[in-house]
Amino acid sequence: MRLNIIRLQPLILEVTTLPVGTAFHERTFALCQSLNYREWSGYYTVSVYEVHHEHEYNAIRNAAALIDITPLYKYLVTGKDATKLVNRVITRDITKVGIGQVIYCCWCDEEGKVIDDGTITRLEENKYRWTAADPSLRWFRQNGNNMDVQIEDISEKVAALALQGPTSGKLLKAAAEADIANLKYFRMTSGKIAGVSVDISRTGYTGDLGYEIWVPWNDAVKVWDALVDKGKQFDIHAAGMLALDVARVEAGLLLIEVDYISSKKALIPSQKYSPYELGFGKMVHLDKTNFVGKSALEHDQKSGVPRQYVGLEIDWTEVEQRYDKFGLTPAAPTQASRVAVPVYSGEKQVGKATTTTWSPVLKKMIALASIETAHSKLGSRLQMEITIEAIRHRVTAKIVPMPFFNPKRKTAVPV
Repeated sequence: MRLNIIRLQPLILEVTTLPVGTAFHERTFALCQSLNYREWSGYYTVSVYEVHHEHEYNAIRNAAALIDITPLYKYLVTGKDATKLVNRVITRDITKVGIGQVIYCCWCDEEGKVIDDGTITRLEENKYRWTAADPSLRWFRQNGNNMDVQIEDISEKVAALALQGPTSGKLLKAAAEADIANLKYFRMTSGKIAGVSVDISRTGYTGDLGYEIWVPWNDAVKVWDALVDKGKQFDIHAAGMLALDVARVEAGLLLIEVDYISSKKALIPSQKYSPYELGFGKMVHLDKTNFVGKSALEHDQKSGVPRQYVGLEIDWTEVEQRYDKFGLTPAAPTQASRVAVPVYSGEKQVGKATTTTWSPVLKKMIALASIETAHSKLGSRLQMEITIEAIRHRVTAKIVPMPFFNPKRKTAVPV
């Protein structure tokens, strides 16, 4: 018996730890010249297709970018009590959301600390598609005990693409049999692409005009091919995670496990965040019926929270001066840094910058930062740490409004 266990164990480890390709892998693999991949929720995900993500970023901001977002966790919530369950879990009031509408939301534990954030699409009166960054099936089902509700993990049944950029609407008009022209921001419609039934939502993670396309797994490649074929005239490019990371910082969008930690994974209290500390306050509807974490959030809303998420604009002239003392010329960072660095007010550390990047569209160095509330006022000048030749320095970082980049085309109707 012991010999059998020893022989089986390596096989079990291999199956449970190695990433696999998404439904689009045979297309993305062929395009990935860099062979630069990362793991995302158990899937191989392209970091960058070429040796540098410049063209992919430019596609997001100037043309059309096709991004494989299939690794998102996806759940289908149905049944008589589907609305009741959703309302119990999230901080927003789902009863105010109409059929065909999409919302961005977060959900908390009993202490009012954020577990995760994602989108929910109301497909029918009691039918929802729910996306999450982390596995959430157990949490949803725990909260659905004794309810007439079914929660199905459809992560491996539904593939997803983000089509983002200024020409994405025109491309979809040409490629899809769907009412794209009248599709409003954070709304969804159904239609067909290459004869495949799809859902199309006007959503995305780039802060630009864009759409997300939800496709049956087995027909995913047909949809990819149709979009790429029609997209040639709209300068379409496949884009990876490095380009997306820069765009989402410009859009002021937080990333779990980078800008904040799920309360389920936090090791110490300071790693847990209230929605009011993450800029999610508008998504907390305290006037609705009881939901998980409500009493704690009522206290936060009344008493205030110790931290705030802010946008920082780093003084590039000062960065150049610091490098000049070493006889060096600074190069704009080639990709977003997910390494947290201290932020100071005088000699006191008052927070940390969690993601820092050079913004090609703004020609500025920017950062997302968690700052003590007392020092988080717009216009405040703080100091962010930078390291040159293994020596720590500080440069001025000004608190500015977010999103850093917010083009009118993102929400304009019609396309």
